[in-house]
Amino acid sequence: MSNNALQEILELDGEERYDYFLDAVVDERDIWILVNADNQFLKMVAEEDGVAYLPVWPGSEFAEEYAAGTDGLSPKAVSMPDFFRKWVPGLTRDGIEVGVFPGADEELWITAPEELKKDLQEVMSSAF
Repeated sequence: MSNNALQEILELDGEERYDYFLDAVVDERDIWILVNADNQFLKMVAEEDGVAYLPVWPGSEFAEEYAAGTDGLSPKAVSMPDFFRKWVPGLTRDGIEVGVFPGADEELWITAPEELKKDLQEVMSSAF
């Protein structure tokens, strides 16, 4: 993906990035997270309301762009079946939301893991 295309997508608003994320993940079948050298996933806490969330991206290039300038974070793919089977129940149990596709702005779509799973399943069923 060219830098221009990458920037254009990153500059979409939160809702547009959410829609892009759903379509891209259904096409690629992977969700991207950031992990540190110990393979621990990046967890963020929203400043305004203290909600803990897992930031996720539709491709490695977006996660890399987000991690630029940080030490020791690298993109890691989680297959959609693994995300549904392991991550959604684990995040739900731990009270961690999902921050879908952080971009260039401060706007972020934060949703419950089960809600994201449902939205992805809806896009998958309408794609076939």
